Amino acid sequence: MPFPDLATAIAHYNRINQYGQANGMTLTVPAAGHAEYRMVVQPEHLSSPGTAHGGVLAGLMDAALGAAALALAFTTGELVSTVEFKINYYRPVLLGDHLHAVAQVEHAGTSLVVSSATIYRRPADAPTAEAMAVARGLGTFNRYPASKRAEVLHKHE
Repeated sequence: MPFPDLATAIAHYNRINQYGQANGMTLTVPAAGHAEYRMVVQPEHLSSPGTAHGGVLAGLMDAALGAAALALAFTTGELVSTVEFKINYYRPVLLGDHLHAVAQVEHAGTSLVVSSATIYRRPADAPTAEAMAVARGLGTFNRYPASKRAEVLHKHE
């Protein structure tokens, strides 16, 4: 394994993940094969007054699905890349909403990993309200040896 443990691998990923940083996304990994992302909807995420663009949720969904697969792949010295994913949108997401994406691996084969996730929202004006599901997704990821991306991995040393 290119990292001594999962926590070190995730810390490194958080440092190099420019997309997550640019969008105010915070990743936590409670265990291998599980991931959670949090973010708050900002004005730059809107497609119409007060309403987030669907691409914001799609980006968060892909990140969460991929992070769950990556959290598993890291344990065997591998990385992953997205093959495909789908998303179902349930409800609109509004400016200031607190989003929480929860993802887990559903299947791990020798070459592909499948993960699922749900994105929940809490309104900005009621952050203690019960979380409401706003989207659900399913993704497939190719797993490959981390040695193929050694230039990225060795930046942590």
